[in-house]
Amino acid sequence: MRMTDDEFAAAVEEALDSIPERFREVLDNVGIAMADEPNERELASMCGSHGELLGLYEGVPITQRTTSYGGVMPDIITIFKGPHERVCSTRQQLVRQIGITVIHEIGHYFGLDDDYLHSHGY
Repeated sequence: MRMTDDEFAAAVEEALDSIPERFREVLDNVGIAMADEPNERELASMCGSHGELLGLYEGVPITQRTTSYGGVMPDIITIFKGPHERVCSTRQQLVRQIGITVIHEIGHYFGLDDDYLHSHGY
């Protein structure tokens, strides 16, 4: 399933808008980026996992931030378009998977690990 860049960005924005306000309010020093494909460094972060890298959180989760946290570059959540298109066969699946990926990566920002997120459908 293919999607234009504008449609992909709109689906990511829709996913972000669906996050409850109480969680959006505490998102601090984190940016959301979109890319067509992960690069080699980003793929290496999969630590031996197989399959597609749909998204990536890079930063310091808020559960690990101390009083000395400050003056650092923003955390980055990157959502990858190409892998999403390859794993989804319909537009509805694609939009749904983008939403799941966005929530999953924001979960990492809140300190949740992959096992926890996968066990809860993210």
